[in-house]
Amino acid sequence: MALEIPDSVKTWSQFGHPILMWVLFGITIYALYLGLQHSKIRNADKETRKELVKKNFGQRHHKMGSILLSLMVLGNIGGMAITYINNGKLFVGPHLLAGLGMTGLIAVAASLVPYMQKGNSLARNAHISLNIVLLGLFGWQAVTGMQIVQKIVDRIMS
Repeated sequence: MALEIPDSVKTWSQFGHPILMWVLFGITIYALYLGLQHSKIRNADKETRKELVKKNFGQRHHKMGSILLSLMVLGNIGGMAITYINNGKLFVGPHLLAGLGMTGLIAVAASLVPYMQKGNSLARNAHISLNIVLLGLFGWQAVTGMQIVQKIVDRIMS
């Protein structure tokens, strides 16, 4: 007995991945802001440092990073699953490969946090560099993803 997914669910499920990714793109930019604010603490004078510490930028940055890591991995798996369910195959191309690369980048960037907490500046610089590349890829993925969404909409409308 095969489980058959209703066509309406198949059709509308294709929009879950793009919506989630746009939300994550926004959260990524917010996490960048929080990280930049947290990094100011190291070089700030005593009074400014007091004010910045009160705002919990570091803790908020870590929370956003945790949300990003988990939802990006799940969003990547979900996007591939929906593509496979609807098409019987994955389309191996730049969008898929960059998405898999982004998943790897965010995992490595997150794995550097314990070293950063011990003051390792190489880990900090690698974390920042990986996340800058991740943000650039995310912007590019947004464009290519919307091209894919447009193809889906065109297919639905015809």
